[in-house]
Amino acid sequence: MDKLSEIMAAKRREIEPIIRPVRDSELSNLGERMRSGPSFLDALSSPDELSVIAEIKRKSPSAGEIATGTSAVEQAREYINAHADCLSILTDQPYFGGTLEDLWEVNDFICVHNRSTPTLRKDFMVHPVQVLEALEAGAKAILLIVRALNDDELKILRNAADNAGLTCLYEIHEEAELEKVLPHNPQLLGVNNRDLKKFKTDLAVTERLFPQIPEGIVKVSESGIIEPADAWRARQAGADAVLCGEALMRAEDIEDFIDQMKDCD
Repeated sequence: MDKLSEIMAAKRREIEPIIRPVRDSELSNLGERMRSGPSFLDALSSPDELSVIAEIKRKSPSAGEIATGTSAVEQAREYINAHADCLSILTDQPYFGGTLEDLWEVNDFICVHNRSTPTLRKDFMVHPVQVLEALEAGAKAILLIVRALNDDELKILRNAADNAGLTCLYEIHEEAELEKVLPHNPQLLGVNNRDLKKFKTDLAVTERLFPQIPEGIVKVSESGIIEPADAWRARQAGADAVLCGEALMRAEDIEDFIDQMKDCD
């Protein structure tokens, strides 16, 4: 079993105790009450500079321990002060050291301090109850890993997200996944430079796939952004945004790192 299959199997077991029917009206009614500030998609739609999604990541299967014990709120504060456009918050505990509580606490911080930075719940989504959790915790977007989901699951999760008013960041790694996702009319599409089967990373994946993505879809290059020059390379390939986690978690000067990534036009 490859690593992604292992993680998805573990996630399906993990959420079994909380699975229940989630009505469209439950999502839409709560979504109406939660709606405020810019959408995740709008925050990434600047034509003038590369947008940055800064990720809170304590560990990963590929990197091991990155920043064990880091406060999600304090990391978010640094990212927001450094002008990150959006935040990605990992809520998977076994493999990435995140929790749903991190998402709640970061969004509470954003609300209390009158900030407007949208957040992504980054997890292995398989059921609408996870979309409801993301909405309740204040997220503006969810991640859908195309390789890990069948067409019916993609439709069900997209429908739940649409009812909740959340943006879907669809994630692909190869041409077959691009063909699979296009009928779902993605507005936001991420190319993961890391192969989640082998955990090998190569920015050439972005360079190969981005020219094949139709116009009008906001494009995000994910993983492998180790230094600002990698963000510049992604921008040259057509990226509207980059998602960066490990390098920012380790950076001594987060603001300078983000400034350099943005200063690539």
